Amino acid sequence: MVDELDLKIIRMLEEDGSISFTEMARKLKLNESTVRKRVLSLKEKKVIRKFSIVIDPAKIGFSTIAVVGIDAAPDKLLEIAQKLAELPETRYVATSAGDHMIMTEIWASDGRELSQILSKKIGMIEGVKKVCPAIVLEKIKE
Repeated sequence: MVDELDLKIIRMLEEDGSISFTEMARKLKLNESTVRKRVLSLKEKKVIRKFSIVIDPAKIGFSTIAVVGIDAAPDKLLEIAQKLAELPETRYVATSAGDHMIMTEIWASDGRELSQILSKKIGMIEGVKKVCPAIVLEKIKE
């Protein structure tokens, strides 16, 4: 379990993952060692699983983003999800209990490349029954 201080630290890291322990300690009016120990404890408990960055895909050449629902043969669900996770174009992969069995986000340079990924990479995976892409127009919140 986490306490209120842990939640404050987590929120600060969510806002800026590069913030230093010293800066967090200053803002929280704590010792740097207290903040450092808290963060290390959160990592050990797997509350914080990893530190990462948020990229603007358009600025690195990916102007077409799609959220893709995939329906699979039930006996192939986890195998297909794993194969999707191995594709460099997928940004996340999740199994779901909604309209589709698997949801993924695909980054492509343009519509033509997205079509190639959907038909030649995803559509060719054994057990994939249906591929339903939705083009992202604008991300409002990350």
